[in-house]
Amino acid sequence: MEMIRRFDAETFARGLADWAWLIGDRDLRPIAASMFGDVFLQGPDGVWFLDSLEGTLTLEWPDAEALQGALNTPEGQDQYLLGGIAIGAQQRGVVPGPSQVLMFSVHPALGGEITSGNVEAMDYVVASSICGQLRRQLKDLPPGSPITEISLKK
Repeated sequence: MEMIRRFDAETFARGLADWAWLIGDRDLRPIAASMFGDVFLQGPDGVWFLDSLEGTLTLEWPDAEALQGALNTPEGQDQYLLGGIAIGAQQRGVVPGPSQVLMFSVHPALGGEITSGNVEAMDYVVASSICGQLRRQLKDLPPGSPITEISLKK
């Protein structure tokens, strides 16, 4: 199973629109996505990682070569690609199509388990939009706060 997803610039732009609150005015260009829709972004200062599970954007590598080196290790595959969970999903018959990524059916921020049994295939743009909107609404809540409502827009 290929753990990296590549989309055209327009698809990435649409998928990242609901992450504008986090990306801000940084000069970042998407270079690839993980099977779970996390995005690796090239900036003038290195490669950034948009973690859709945690709702964070961090500068992780000085260049694309260092990123590739990290992803070539079992630890990097688990940390940045959720490789074990993706393989488990594949074994269950959940295999994303060319425009899809894997997404947790119930997002872990809402109490879903981080297991292959809580995974489905979804269009990248839709999955990224849902995660971006969800994380924006939850970003200022203290840990453990009860979540009584979320809203998503088209």
